[in-house]
Amino acid sequence: MGEVLVNELSAKISNVEVKCTEIYHKIKNIYERDINNKRIIEGKFTDETIEYLKDNMWEFTEKIDGTNIRIIWDGYKVYFAGRTEKSQIPVELGNRLFDLFGGEKNEQIFEQKFGSTPIILYGEGYGKGIQNGGLYSETQEFILFDVKINGNWQERKNVGVIAEYFGINDVPVVLKGTLEDGVNFIKEKPISQITKQKYIMEGIVGRPIKELRDRNSNRVIVKIKVCDFE
Repeated sequence: MGEVLVNELSAKISNVEVKCTEIYHKIKNIYERDINNKRIIEGKFTDETIEYLKDNMWEFTEKIDGTNIRIIWDGYKVYFAGRTEKSQIPVELGNRLFDLFGGEKNEQIFEQKFGSTPIILYGEGYGKGIQNGGLYSETQEFILFDVKINGNWQERKNVGVIAEYFGINDVPVVLKGTLEDGVNFIKEKPISQITKQKYIMEGIVGRPIKELRDRNSNRVIVKIKVCDFE
């Protein structure tokens, strides 16, 4: 299955260059905030496209409280970056990233699966010493949540296949349903699925089952955080 996927992707992107340094976009909250008390206004959506699609089927993954990491394959070598070029990656996390993606063995995986096609793996670095990540893990780890090839965001199933290539974890799908279903799910303060401890999720990230863009070519994606409903 994985080989077929990459062959299909490669056929579409073989002659197109991408910007490998592209940072990860901001994710909008589902609802607007009151300008006075900063609390969300439930039912008042931040975007007309999100409101229009509210009753469609969405896929929700767990939102991890950590630091944004990019794994960049430029077609020849692998390098790591934080959310921006100025972001600092903790030493322990940097060593972990090298174990997962660096060295000759891992570069061979990139070469075999993607050839000279540039690709960006977006993930979260988490664990002790990173935000509240110590509640997830005593060690610093990486989890994949998105992949971009040739300017195209990959569907959820493709992200999972690519994670398997490197033997890494990807963020779990915790719910499929409407945006109202997502809000009700978060109101119940669900337990994180990436830790053995009973730690409440930071939130969820929702996107339509079929990858969509709005009229301004912005990606349709939202976040719903537990703290906004406490």
